[in-house]
Amino acid sequence: MKISDFQTKDVINIVDGKKLGQISDLELDLRQGRIDSIVVPQFTKFLGMFGGGGTEVVIPWRNIVKIGADVVLVRMDDTKQLRPEEEDLHARS
Repeated sequence: MKISDFQTKDVINIVDGKKLGQISDLELDLRQGRIDSIVVPQFTKFLGMFGGGGTEVVIPWRNIVKIGADVVLVRMDDTKQLRPEEEDLHARS
């Protein structure tokens, strides 16, 4: 499967049935050669209209329940949210 195939799928939380958005990025473990987590942007309605603001939900690979033709089903029990400034620090490490 290509990364671009992932980016067209909706991410759905099976705990509450809510659509979280679409995958914007993947976090890779280059040493192990595997995907560590998927990243889904979360925008507030106000800031989302102007293309700014928001956080990113980082969903560990182990929380993915099923990858279907149109959706990725996830369980949101132990995910973390990154604020934009934390994302910069995370990217540098």
